[in-house]
Amino acid sequence: MRVGKELIGKPIYSVTDGKQLGVVKDVYLDKDIEILNGIFLGQEGLFNRKSNLIARENIVVLGLDAVLTNDSDIVTDSNVFPEVESWLRREDIQGREIETAGGTKVGTVGDVLFDEEAKIVGFALSRVNVEGPIAESKMVLKEAVTNAGGVDGVVTVDLAKAEKPSTQDEVGASKITDLDGNEDLRADKNGAENQIEEKPGSEAENSSS
Repeated sequence: MRVGKELIGKPIYSVTDGKQLGVVKDVYLDKDIEILNGIFLGQEGLFNRKSNLIARENIVVLGLDAVLTNDSDIVTDSNVFPEVESWLRREDIQGREIETAGGTKVGTVGDVLFDEEAKIVGFALSRVNVEGPIAESKMVLKEAVTNAGGVDGVVTVDLAKAEKPSTQDEVGASKITDLDGNEDLRADKNGAENQIEEKPGSEAENSSS
């Protein structure tokens, strides 16, 4: 599980010739916030502004250090790729309020969480308005979302499902980076904290010394 901001600023290279195609400025999401649809490279033009982008089908790897594409001639723009008009940018959903159907404020979207297949699996929260499991994890997984808010609405969640232990357990021992850039190891399914194992023999060596 990764946080969207991890991609920002990453260089983009073609695997065919090693050419750098640009730098990730933002990511595109579908209107239902289910999957990463592409990468935003920035805008061009003074009067007729167009957005340069790379569609998801041309992305090979969303790496930790760089993004790799299947060719070097795959950068397109919003003028010839009209589908982008129905997409959302990551920055469009940051700051969205998360509430229950009854109006209880749960928190505020700070970022998206995505998996290895570029599917959106949840939201990292920049602010939390409730106590309990959500306050501890600072995230809401996608399975608890009943309405993603469309283009500019409020995200609605099932609070009971969001706080359900099994929902939080799906994070497992995944390491994610929070909004402050700190890495966090989540508890495993037994609720035990992950610990760094001592090297074999270290205890014997310490006792002998």
